[in-house]
Amino acid sequence: MDSSDTTTTTAFRHHSLSLSSSSSSAATTSSFPPIPPTSPAVVLSPCAACKILRRRCTEKCVLAPYFPPTEPLKFTTAHRVFGASNIIKFLQELPESQRADAVSSMVYEANARIRDPVYGCAGVVFQLQKQVSELQVQLARAQAELINMCMGMEMDMAQLQKQRSNALQPLNAFSIASPHAYQGDPFFFADDGGHNSIWEEPLWT
Repeated sequence: MDSSDTTTTTAFRHHSLSLSSSSSSAATTSSFPPIPPTSPAVVLSPCAACKILRRRCTEKCVLAPYFPPTEPLKFTTAHRVFGASNIIKFLQELPESQRADAVSSMVYEANARIRDPVYGCAGVVFQLQKQVSELQVQLARAQAELINMCMGMEMDMAQLQKQRSNALQPLNAFSIASPHAYQGDPFFFADDGGHNSIWEEPLWT
């Protein structure tokens, strides 16, 4: 066999091996569904904060994930009390896992401060504590009334049972009384079977 035939045979073998490997990889990939590419989270731009502040909203905007353009009042309230620079500073000092809770707390505090400029959230906490104490007093009174009602019902049942037992005592005494107990009664006539009984005397002489 010459060199040209050897080269042709080798090329044919490589081509067949490449076809078999491509067919096996195609069969392997066809058995599993294709994995869709992960798309990054879409953030509408500009956010409510940048829109109110009239500045350009960049991709790395700290306020964009927490103040969407659909909720402008949320940032307006927080900005009115804390200011935009303080809000940005607070968020930058916190890890991303705590920023959402921090924004909710700031918005709640801002709403409470607008309603009550003197006490803010402290006034709300005080009112809630007052309501809790009042409800505890009402609960204690209700429990005391319930205990008194239960005790009253038990006393009534005991008194009723006592009255029933007193009513049954004369009947029991009459049923177990001895006949000698009625000998002192002038209307009681005892027949002892003797010959001197008044019933043996003739009524007509």
